[in-house]
Amino acid sequence: MRATRGPRFGLGAEGARALLIAAGSTAVVFGVLAVVAVNSSGWPLFQEKFLNGPVFWEALPKVLGKFWINVQLFLIAEVLILVLGLLLAVLRSLPGPVFFPVRLLATLYVDLFRAVPGILVIFMLGFGIPALRIPGVPKDQFFWAVVSLTLLYSAYVSEVYRAGIESIHPSQTAAARSLGLSHAQTLRYVVVPQAVRRVVPPLLNDFIGLQKDTVLVSFLGVVEIFNEAGILESARFNFTPYLATALVFVVVTLPLARLTDVLLQREKNGRIASGGSRSAAAMQRVSQPLP
Repeated sequence: MRATRGPRFGLGAEGARALLIAAGSTAVVFGVLAVVAVNSSGWPLFQEKFLNGPVFWEALPKVLGKFWINVQLFLIAEVLILVLGLLLAVLRSLPGPVFFPVRLLATLYVDLFRAVPGILVIFMLGFGIPALRIPGVPKDQFFWAVVSLTLLYSAYVSEVYRAGIESIHPSQTAAARSLGLSHAQTLRYVVVPQAVRRVVPPLLNDFIGLQKDTVLVSFLGVVEIFNEAGILESARFNFTPYLATALVFVVVTLPLARLTDVLLQREKNGRIASGGSRSAAAMQRVSQPLP
């Protein structure tokens, strides 16, 4: 039987009407807010200090130039976070009482860095460790910024990995062990590859947060995009450079957010398709006449 094709974009007549009503009401609300703001007594001063066109175009290329520092922080920390987060998730999933100390240490690590505010970790590592003056320990602020972000986000990413590992049905582990694979081989060849594929969309959400949190390292003195905006604001006594900084992050973050939605929808469609094919196969077996 030929499947009936649904409405494009998943919207029927009622859905399109509801979408138009929602868009219209949203436009009306924001229009009213804009009229109230523009007609307020403080609007000229606000426009001069926050929405100054000449200051914006002067600041935009400068903050864009410093955004490369944030990109470097993000890319280096992301690679380290993926590796350390997966290692923590695997350590927490080790079975048996002999691995209890390992599981306990990994759990304490995750709980600690999820509980402590990120800015405190950045301050303690970025200022505290260099203050010890231990020979051979780097004092570079960029280095400790990467270390701080890695320690913070690996705790969150490890939980994402662990959720993916635990979502794999135990029958697959049992089947792999019955074929003679060790526990490590089962994790490497059966469990982890499937778990990683399932957690790609949540990982992208975490990395969107990581991209934004790179501005926290400005408190260490790293001259990145947020710090550069602060320097420009101090020089002109105008807050418009922060608007340019916000615009850069919006332009970078929105495509990543839409990519996350696409991957989530693709995974959902894949689960529905696989479930439908299994149901069809089951119905076919049931409908076959008995011998």
